[in-house]
Amino acid sequence: MSDHKVKRGLRIAAAIGATAFLVSFVQPAIAEEMVNTGYFGDVAIKGYDPVAYFTQNQAVEGSAKYSYHWLGATWHFASAENRELFKAEPAKYAPQYGGYCADGVSLGTVTTNVDPKAWRIIDGKLYISYDPGAADGFEKNPTKLTDSKKHWSEVQQTLVSEKIGKDWQAPAN
Repeated sequence: MSDHKVKRGLRIAAAIGATAFLVSFVQPAIAEEMVNTGYFGDVAIKGYDPVAYFTQNQAVEGSAKYSYHWLGATWHFASAENRELFKAEPAKYAPQYGGYCADGVSLGTVTTNVDPKAWRIIDGKLYISYDPGAADGFEKNPTKLTDSKKHWSEVQQTLVSEKIGKDWQAPAN
């Protein structure tokens, strides 16, 4: 093998090693901030109030007037009271899997386009799906909940990889 090919191989190996090292530090921080805000903007659950699912047992549109920034996303609420409840215990009210489709997560996939009206509270946790049929199936089939918990780390890996790829492709300012 030529000296040029050996040097090139060493550079590639060093780049792969450096990337793996960087990802090992960046990944936990990014994974904690994996909140589904759709394809555009930074609003979680398409602007629906996460607290209302628990207190009113329905999907209620929130208002930018009562918003709160948490985990890199803006959360909207129907009232100042709901916003304060969320601020006191955000993990209690935030949807599982960052608001990505729970049914999709149960299959090990990422489904960004969710329907805030397709939801279920199971064991005190909020799960959002892409449509009412998926929400029904998620609730009625207990293995879906088990599978979603099992696959969530894989889905996070996918989300982190996509986030890192987008960040590396973004133009420098």
